[in-house]
Amino acid sequence: MESLEPVQAGSLRGGLEAQPLFLSADDSRTLTNWQLNGFPNSEQGILLGLVIGYSIIIGIFWRWQFLKPFKLITVFLHEFGHASAALCTGGRVLGMEVNTDEGGVTKTQGGQMCCILPAGYLGSSFFGMFFIIMSADSTSVQIAAGLLGVALFAVFFIADNWTLRSLCLLFIGIIAICWVLEVTTSFPALQIMVLFIGVMNSLFSIYDIHDDLISRRVNHSDASLFADLAGGSSRCWGVIWCIISIVLFILGIYIALVLES
Repeated sequence: MESLEPVQAGSLRGGLEAQPLFLSADDSRTLTNWQLNGFPNSEQGILLGLVIGYSIIIGIFWRWQFLKPFKLITVFLHEFGHASAALCTGGRVLGMEVNTDEGGVTKTQGGQMCCILPAGYLGSSFFGMFFIIMSADSTSVQIAAGLLGVALFAVFFIADNWTLRSLCLLFIGIIAICWVLEVTTSFPALQIMVLFIGVMNSLFSIYDIHDDLISRRVNHSDASLFADLAGGSSRCWGVIWCIISIVLFILGIYIALVLES
């Protein structure tokens, strides 16, 4: 019987080089460190200060008219969440409305209602987290602003009222102006705007869930329809969605701070 030579663990016969089982210290430096070491540095301090400042401004001036367009863009993202879920589950989007009373309607056909119904509130919270994270870098913020601009442009053609069409044109214009300032000057206009939309979207979503689904019961709300479909009460689902929205808001801030480290 032919004897076999022992082979060391972690090595290969046949002329191939042995590959290390673990990353070296140098290799590990290329991976993102998800700990906030050295917090806060100057960039993290500015980001956290802006988030806190935006939250205070939004809370104080909640009912002032100058915040109305940003409230409506949050309603737009709520409805866009419904539309996205419908398309992703094989449905169609027939139309969309955003109204000046901060309400909205998305008309869909087909798709999975168990995904479409929660995608309004939770989708809005996800978009808020997404914009907060993407605002941490000058390149990623251009990607986020570009995606928002494309979404606004696409929805313009299926909008059922001029409030939504006007909103689309307004924010396409705002994005364009901020983009020019971002790339031609040292003023980070796009980052400031995208971060504000992210914070506004996150806070408005949490407030809306609490106001519509927990503190009072709105008939034919997304949560009541979802409760009819999945069981439980609309208030119970409202609490669950509110917790998820708060977690997404905190997670967005944390990841943005990590990316700034």
